Amino acid sequence: MNCRETERLLPAYVDDELDLVHSLEVEEHLGECRACASALRQQRTLKEAMAGHAPYYTAPVELRELVERQAAAHFGSADLAPSRPSRRSSWRAGRWLALAAASVFAVAVIWRVAPRPLRPIPDALESQVVASHVRSLLASHLMDVPSSDHHTVKPWFTGKLDFAPEVPDLSGQGFTLAGGRLDYLNGRTVAALVYQRRNHTINLFTWPSQTADQAVERSPRDGFHVLHWSRGGMEWWAVSELNADELLELAGRR
Repeated sequence: MNCRETERLLPAYVDDELDLVHSLEVEEHLGECRACASALRQQRTLKEAMAGHAPYYTAPVELRELVERQAAAHFGSADLAPSRPSRRSSWRAGRWLALAAASVFAVAVIWRVAPRPLRPIPDALESQVVASHVRSLLASHLMDVPSSDHHTVKPWFTGKLDFAPEVPDLSGQGFTLAGGRLDYLNGRTVAALVYQRRNHTINLFTWPSQTADQAVERSPRDGFHVLHWSRGGMEWWAVSELNADELLELAGRR
């Protein structure tokens, strides 16, 4: 089992929904792959955070009546009638009621708390960034184009991406360009630029963004420091075991 297959099965594994054969295959891979093991820890942390801190509200009578009307419209009143319903129709109606109630309730909760910005903790994309960083170090595939010359690295991406990534020369600030590679994050192919500072490796990921400029946010994750910011229509993520203050210098220089 490879990383992609394991990533697809992790949510079901966390919820104990996998059969024995697939569970054993996932566990075997997790014992060999630090990146996937880290992703598992993040998913479990998210599940515990949701269980311990997510708000719960009692559904109002109006919401229940709305769900019942929608269920009746979908199945017809006969399916939901209390007089001797069949086991199958009761199960179907009950399941639909539960799904409909959950959907309507989720919309109601989001509306209730808006417009306060919501950020998942831990952030799923942040987990992807850290996993890609770790995977690049473990799989001996840190660079597709090893070079300290940004005039060599930048043209290499031409035709391989649907955008032209900026490849900043940060050697004057103590960050030596080591090369670049293609990576896959947030559902798309992105540019990964690799820098060195002393014996520390820094992965700098970038791709186009539709959001407004955003100041640098930093957070520790699994022993690494992670930075995220948006600037000039591009999204940037930097991750390294380098101390946070020095990593912030990189974000300020580019």
